[in-house]
Amino acid sequence: MADCLLHLICSPKLEDSLAEWLLERAEVPGFTSLPIAGHGSSEQSMSLAEQVAGRSRRVMFLLELPEPAARALLEAVRADFSGSGLHYWLLPMLAAGHID
Repeated sequence: MADCLLHLICSPKLEDSLAEWLLERAEVPGFTSLPIAGHGSSEQSMSLAEQVAGRSRRVMFLLELPEPAARALLEAVRADFSGSGLHYWLLPMLAAGHID
């Protein structure tokens, strides 16, 4: 079974609730989160300050999961965070591991 990398991208307002939600999921062994900047033409979702700066603050969560678990998690995200504006990418992983 191939692993994949699931990226979940949300607004900073959603960061704590999404992190808590992920921590409560038995199928999520762990994840990484980091602040990022979104650049694009979706001005309706940007504050005035973000429109002036040309970027919006976002938080990205990275989860390494087997593909079936990632797809099931996405369905749960759709159900529990409907209408939240979450964005996602699901990518195959070529390799992962620790360097000792």
